Amino acid sequence: MNSILGKYKARSEEINRLISDPAIMADRERYGKLTRELSEIRPLTEAAIEYEKVEAELRETEAMLNDKEADEEMVEMARHERDLLKERLENINKKIRLLLIPKDPNDGKNVILEIRAGAGGDEASLFAADLFRMYSRYAERRKWKTELMSCSESGKGGYKEVIAMISGKDVYSSIKYESGVHRVQRVPETEAAGRIHTSTCTVAIMPEAQEVDVKLDPNDIRVDVYRSSGHGGQSVNTTDSAVRITHLPTGLMVAMQDEKSQLKNKIKGMKVLITRIKDMREREEAQKRAAQRKSQVGAGDRSERIRTYNFPQGRITDHRINLTSYRMQSIMDGELYEFSDALSLAAQEEAMGKGAA
Repeated sequence: MNSILGKYKARSEEINRLISDPAIMADRERYGKLTRELSEIRPLTEAAIEYEKVEAELRETEAMLNDKEADEEMVEMARHERDLLKERLENINKKIRLLLIPKDPNDGKNVILEIRAGAGGDEASLFAADLFRMYSRYAERRKWKTELMSCSESGKGGYKEVIAMISGKDVYSSIKYESGVHRVQRVPETEAAGRIHTSTCTVAIMPEAQEVDVKLDPNDIRVDVYRSSGHGGQSVNTTDSAVRITHLPTGLMVAMQDEKSQLKNKIKGMKVLITRIKDMREREEAQKRAAQRKSQVGAGDRSERIRTYNFPQGRITDHRINLTSYRMQSIMDGELYEFSDALSLAAQEEAMGKGAA
């Protein structure tokens, strides 16, 4: 631990010397890179300094305990001080291990949110609308912006599919663990016998990709235009403004028709397509490295799920961390903190455990 901390302290001191050099200060690009690096390692540097300070105090306290001439009252005080210092040292050690966990480069990015109705017919589409409202309300509470990009409505007021962009500070890091199959158990309004039905929706949270992240050959892209149709089959306009973009090598396809402008629909569609391609490539790479992570979205079968929403019992359970909450209404109104914080903590603890191993 001391050798690792020493490395960060030495680097911090080196950067401080470098950015004081007039020649480097005049080089905006290099100066900017150095100050960003200094900002990134500052928490570790400060923790290292604190660790060394507490460690030195602990050595002094233990020396006092070994002093045979010290009176009993001083020895008792030293024992108490030693226990407090050991506890502080353990807390700092835990903090440092947490800081040493490699950062996910996508954590600060905006996300593309995709929700699709799975098994359960109309009830699944209604639950898709409930989930979209939940994430939209959570975004409001976090001061994020939600932009609806595309949706396919069902006849009952739900969504067969809805795609949105959520932008703001650290969006991906906060909701990346929402990806997966969400299962709902409740009595549909149309159910006269009062029987509980089980339905599912799939949720995908993908970090927004930029064109620089994914190099696409224009010859691999096919763009089809067609006349958009409104909700319930009504005509939106009389021009061919809807756009269908297909990536030929992968078969991935995105259709956009929410905007009246063909160009705007194409821009939105390309943004979603690039994000999907990047997500697909990253998952393939993860599998090749034998560090296979589960696909964000399964087939939507009722048996697959990361979370269950049981409305009759007012209970929500996340099966990955065995967390159950009875704050059904608050959570559906966007108070997701209980789950987002617990999932982030569980991921950090798992990463710390792997680091220790």
